[in-house]
Amino acid sequence: MTQNDTFPRQYARTQRLSLGEPRSFTLSPCSQRLVFARAASGSDSVNMLWVLNTQTGEEKVVFNPQAVLDNTGDITAEELRRRERARESASGVVSYSCDAAVEHAVTIINGQLFLVDLLNGQSTALNIEPGVFDARLNAPGTHVAYIRNGALCVADISQGTDNTHEKVLASDPAPHISWGMADFIAAEEMDRQRGYWWSPHGEHLAVCRVDESPIDTWFIADPAHPEKPATEHRYPAAGTANAKVTLHIVQRESAASIAVSLPSDDEYLNSVAWSAAGLIVQLQSRDQKSVAVFSVDATTGNAEEIFADADDAWVELVSGVPALSTTGKLVTTVDREGARRLQVDGVLVTPAHLQVRAVLHVGDTIVFQANHIDSPWTIDVWRCDIATLSLTCFSSEFPTPHSVSGIATDNAFLLRVSHMTAPRAEFSISTGHSVHSHAEEMLVAPNVAFHTVGNSNIPVAIVTPRDNGTHKLPVLFDPYGGPHAQRVVGSLLAYATSQWFADQGFVVVIADGRGTPGKGSAYERSVLHDLAEPVLVDQVEVAQALAQLEPRADTSRVAIRGWSFGGYLAALAVLRRPDIFHCAVAGAPVTDWRLYDTHYTERYLGNPAVDAHPYESTSLINDAHLLERPLLLIHGLADDNVVAAHTLQLSSALLAAGKDHEVLPLSGVTHMTPQEVVAENLLLHQLSFIQRSLPTAP
Repeated sequence: MTQNDTFPRQYARTQRLSLGEPRSFTLSPCSQRLVFARAASGSDSVNMLWVLNTQTGEEKVVFNPQAVLDNTGDITAEELRRRERARESASGVVSYSCDAAVEHAVTIINGQLFLVDLLNGQSTALNIEPGVFDARLNAPGTHVAYIRNGALCVADISQGTDNTHEKVLASDPAPHISWGMADFIAAEEMDRQRGYWWSPHGEHLAVCRVDESPIDTWFIADPAHPEKPATEHRYPAAGTANAKVTLHIVQRESAASIAVSLPSDDEYLNSVAWSAAGLIVQLQSRDQKSVAVFSVDATTGNAEEIFADADDAWVELVSGVPALSTTGKLVTTVDREGARRLQVDGVLVTPAHLQVRAVLHVGDTIVFQANHIDSPWTIDVWRCDIATLSLTCFSSEFPTPHSVSGIATDNAFLLRVSHMTAPRAEFSISTGHSVHSHAEEMLVAPNVAFHTVGNSNIPVAIVTPRDNGTHKLPVLFDPYGGPHAQRVVGSLLAYATSQWFADQGFVVVIADGRGTPGKGSAYERSVLHDLAEPVLVDQVEVAQALAQLEPRADTSRVAIRGWSFGGYLAALAVLRRPDIFHCAVAGAPVTDWRLYDTHYTERYLGNPAVDAHPYESTSLINDAHLLERPLLLIHGLADDNVVAAHTLQLSSALLAAGKDHEVLPLSGVTHMTPQEVVAENLLLHQLSFIQRSLPTAP
């Protein structure tokens, strides 16, 4: 922390207060070692690899990338794309892979592959050419697989790192075909960041072959550097073709390959899980109303359906499932009786008042994340004993509300705990020790009150200055407001930016309206066929209830800001309800859902080639003529997720309609804004725009 720090500067410098926080945890099967990545300080972006003795609490660095950075090459283009999909802005050890015993790990620094001995802390650069990414050790630790130029390769390290020899296991000379990589939709929308999986014994691999040739090519240019060619980007926009993804079993030694005989009428390969209990694969239909799980014979490639689920709206994908228990029981989640519930071999395990959010471990036990539907801001970690199907909450001892996640084995766990009395996350190990965070403490002190509003009990957090004043203040709505993102949570850190705005003289309001997660199936599915009206109606309902919730709120001066879906909501608010919202900052907004990707958009709005009405009724471009209030549009010109065409096309429509507005283009910036100078000044620019755009106080 520097002497002249302000919160915007600190927030930018620390990459949203994330630097120095331990992450990417792995517990050894013996539960005596915890491996993790962490930077040396809260302003250092270079993660080192650490090992903690869970019995003593002693931590030690086993790999410091700073010592080898000068001897490595450049980060590969594939790795840069993976980091963008994962919203990864740190450096150094951003990912690693361990053997089954968690005695060795591999990691990649700027394309160079390193082997780390987790017991003695020695590391060695493998004797292969740089330019690889996504390296993974097999279970015995004898071989490492990785991707080079779209090909899956393997190196034998059993005889030492000096004698490694690279073998290409799967490749294709045809353009736009890759092996072992996750396609754009899998990585961006399905939480599948990988495209290959080792067998439990390390002799075979299940490998995705991805053919992107059916996908339309878009071009992402950098107008600030006209001397640079535009980047080709295969983008599957709603209603257009997806990549063709097939699964193959590849033999490590011979490179012999057999195709897995999966049905061709299911569009999406959601997940693959290969454990000692077997190999299973989940597929999903193009309309996302059905999924099927298949058991695969790795010797023949034959696949047998062992589970299917369907829903009139869509089947939600949940991280960590499907999976097989140690004894081969199938663990899944299903939406039943209004909640997302855990299921073991067809038997419902969790009650209808719990909403399962993610599955963290499946073995002899199941460890999962869930919240009570009537209090979605408190998220707990639970364990299910598969033998008895009994449930135990790991995190009930922490102050409520709280947000808890973590990792686990059958006999140990680590919890990441955030709550409303701690300025940063805490990390608790089941042995009684903790992992230290080097993250900086925020230069604001959030002052948050929780409420529910209306018949649907919309979760609301109201953030106010700590001055104990009684005079009226303008209001700033600060939502995301859409699917898969919850803003009203039991974590003090989640309100850091909102508190900074409050300290500038605002009542800040965050509302998780219909479509956001945590409040059950019907609440999430309220946005089916309409991502605009239900979402906006709930924000309006909260605005109209503010007088009873916070007496300082001056509802004659209401601004709204947001990014991504929140940017869409902010622009939608001033276009359709200028009587409620008096100015808006819309960052990276979707303005025409036809320009967004297949899997996300078609889940809610359907296929525009079949029915275009949901797309017409939710388009901001069609509403451009309605603008009456100040609107600031912000967009990264290098964004390959919500491309800059969204903002540019809306701006063109506003100009054609004679509507004044402002556009802030961000050269070289993607969908995330990790650049320090950009992140700091974006906050300041938004504040300035809102202050000069709101009506004068009466």
